[in-house]
Amino acid sequence: MDEQYSDAAGNVIREQAAKGLNPGLVVLLVVGGLLLLFLGGNYVLYMYAQKTLPPKKKKPVSKKKLKREKLKQGVSAPGE
Repeated sequence: MDEQYSDAAGNVIREQAAKGLNPGLVVLLVVGGLLLLFLGGNYVLYMYAQKTLPPKKKKPVSKKKLKREKLKQGVSAPGE
């Protein structure tokens, strides 16, 4: 589908229909697709981990911290 136009100088200008996709669009689609795949994969892994992994164990409270907390509350620590 070549169309010919003549400008004021009489030169023939040919416009060709764009063949294929715009390279910028291709890059945008690829990057967008990879980003979507990454985020979707992370979400799926997160949901799987929530169902299968056991809950985190709390760190044991040291005796020193326990003693300090009891003193703050006004309860005498045992052994004093």
